[in-house]
Amino acid sequence: MKHLRENVRNIAIIAHVDHGKTTLVDELLKQSGVFRSNQVVQTRVMDSNDLERERGITILSKNTAVMYNDVKINIIDTPGHADFGGEVERVLKMVNGVILVVDAYEGAMPQTKFVLKKALELSLPVIVCVNKIDRPDARPAEVVDEILELFIDLDADEEQLDCPFVFASAKGGYASMDFEETGEDMGPLFEQIIGYIPAPEGDPEAGTQVLVSTIDYNEYVGRIGIGKVDNGSIRVNQDVVIVNAHDENMCEHVKISKLYEFDGLKRVEVEEAEFGSIVAISGIADIHIGDTICSPDNPVPIPFQKISEPTISMDFLVNDSPFAGQEGKYVTSRHLRDRLFRMLNTDVSLRVEETESTDVFKVSGRGELHLSVLIENMRREGYEFAVSKAEVLYKEDEKGRKLEPIERAFIDVPDEFQGSVIEKLSQRKGELQGMTPIGAGYSRLEFLIPSRGLIGYRGEFMTDTKGNGVINTIFEEYAPYKGDIEYRSQGSLIAFETGEAVTYGLFNAQERGTLFIGPGEKVYSGMIVGRNGKTDDIEVNVCKKKQLTNTRASGSDDALRLTPPTILSLEQALEYIDTDELLEVTPESLRIRKKILDPTLRYRAKRNAK
Repeated sequence: MKHLRENVRNIAIIAHVDHGKTTLVDELLKQSGVFRSNQVVQTRVMDSNDLERERGITILSKNTAVMYNDVKINIIDTPGHADFGGEVERVLKMVNGVILVVDAYEGAMPQTKFVLKKALELSLPVIVCVNKIDRPDARPAEVVDEILELFIDLDADEEQLDCPFVFASAKGGYASMDFEETGEDMGPLFEQIIGYIPAPEGDPEAGTQVLVSTIDYNEYVGRIGIGKVDNGSIRVNQDVVIVNAHDENMCEHVKISKLYEFDGLKRVEVEEAEFGSIVAISGIADIHIGDTICSPDNPVPIPFQKISEPTISMDFLVNDSPFAGQEGKYVTSRHLRDRLFRMLNTDVSLRVEETESTDVFKVSGRGELHLSVLIENMRREGYEFAVSKAEVLYKEDEKGRKLEPIERAFIDVPDEFQGSVIEKLSQRKGELQGMTPIGAGYSRLEFLIPSRGLIGYRGEFMTDTKGNGVINTIFEEYAPYKGDIEYRSQGSLIAFETGEAVTYGLFNAQERGTLFIGPGEKVYSGMIVGRNGKTDDIEVNVCKKKQLTNTRASGSDDALRLTPPTILSLEQALEYIDTDELLEVTPESLRIRKKILDPTLRYRAKRNAK
C-alpha cells in the first residue's frame, strides 16, 4: 500500500551556468537557520572544492537539507556545464520535483533547455525561479514568455505548463510571486516548494529498495553510495543484496555498516531511515551508480538510464622529457594508473583504457572542460605527466560510414564582430542555423558544428570578440564526417638546445613570433618556446649568449627590450597544442613540447608522413 510522507520534500536545483543556483542554496540554508546568527559563512558554501571556488562553477552535485515549518527539504545543487551533464541526469532520479533557476536578463539558455528536458522526461513538477531580478537590465516579463515557449517546444503537458513562477534575488535574499514587488525573505519560495512539489511516495511495509544515484569517496571509509529510499526502510546491520537493472546476473549479499542522513551541510549518523529519505551508505566496497540495494527476499532492481557516452579523448602519458621527475611527487606509470582508475569511483562520465604501451592511458570524457578539471586536480595533488591533443571519438554506422559528434553552439556576440565569428566557424565546418538580435547591439547566432571544430577555438573566439562574446555548446548527435579541418594556421618556435633562456637569445627569437617564456627559464631541445608568425615550425636558440670582445661590453645587453611573454593557462595550452605535440604537466610548470624531441628524427617522421 503506497503512502505519502508529508514531512519530507526532495528537490534538485537545475539551471544554466552562472544563473545563481549555488547562491540560491546559500540563502535557503541561511534563512532556514542552518547557520548561527553570528556565524561567518563564506559565499557559495556549497562549492566546496578549490577549483569550484576559483572558477565559480559547480563540478560535482552536492546534497544538503533544511527544515522549514517542520518539513525537511532535501536539496541537491547540480552543475550547469554541459560537460557535467552526466551528474544532472542521475540526481533527478532522487527527487520529486525541480527548481529551474533562470537569469532575469539572459533568459533561457542552451543548458536550461537540456536540464529542463531531462526533468520533463521524468514527469517532474517544475517551479521556475527567475533569479537576479535586481539586475538593472533585468527583463522578467520577457523571460517568463521565453520559458513558457521553451516548455511548449519540449512538449510539456497542461499540468507542467501551469507551473508557479517565483521572482527572486538570491544575492539580496528575497523572493516574491510578482516581479514588481520586492519580497522580504525567501518565504514565498519555501511555500511553493512545500505546496507544489509532491511528498515522496512509497510503501513502508514493502522490502527495502534504494537506488544509488551518486557516489562519494572518502580516504577513510572508501566508497559512499548516496540515494533515495524508494520503498520500505533501511537500517544499520541489515542484510541486503545489491542488484542492477543493466546486469541481470548481479546479486551480491552485503551488510549495511553505517547510514547517514543530511542535516544542513553535515552528514548525521542514523540507525534507520524510512522511504522518501535521501541517505548515504558506507561500508560497501564495490558499490556503483545505478545499483539497487534491496531486501534479500524480494530483489527487484529500479530501472536507471544509461549514462551519456564520452565524446572526446586524450592520452595521458608518463612524462619522459629531460626534466622528468624534478617537480612532481608522483611520476611513475603505476601512480598515474592508480589515480586515473580511482577517478572512476566518483566520475561516471569518464572512461579510462589501457593501451599497448604501459606508459600511456586513453582517457575519454564529455568535453575539454571535463578533462582539464581532471588534469588541474591531478597536478595540484603532486602528479607529473604529459597529455596529448584532445581528439573526438568517432563511430561507424551500419553502412560503414564514419560518424562524428556534432554540437549545437549558441553564440552571443556584439554585432561588429559577427562577420569574423561566422567566417571562422564556417572554416571549421560550422553551419549557421539561425540569427536573432537580443538587444543592446548583440545578436545570438546558432550553429551546428563538429565537436572537433570547437577544439582550440575558445581562445581565438575571445580574441576575436575582444572578450565580449559568450559561447555555449551542447551535444546534438552523431552525424557523417564533415571533412578535414585546418586547426592551427601558425607554426611553433622550438628550442634548439637544452639550457637556460637568456635575454640576447630571446631578443632574436621574438622577431619571429610570440614567446611563451621569459629570461632565466630552463628549456630543453624540442620544447616549444613560442608561436611562429608564419605557418611552419622553426628552431630558435634562446640560450645563445652574445660573443664578448674588447669593443663589446656585456652591459649593453641590458638595453635589449623584451616584449613580455604570453603565459598560457592550462586551457589555453590544451587548445594550442597540435597533433604532433604534448603538454607536459607538473605541479609547478606547464611546458609544451614536440612528441619527438630529436630534430633529425622529427624531420624524418614528418617527411615519411607526407
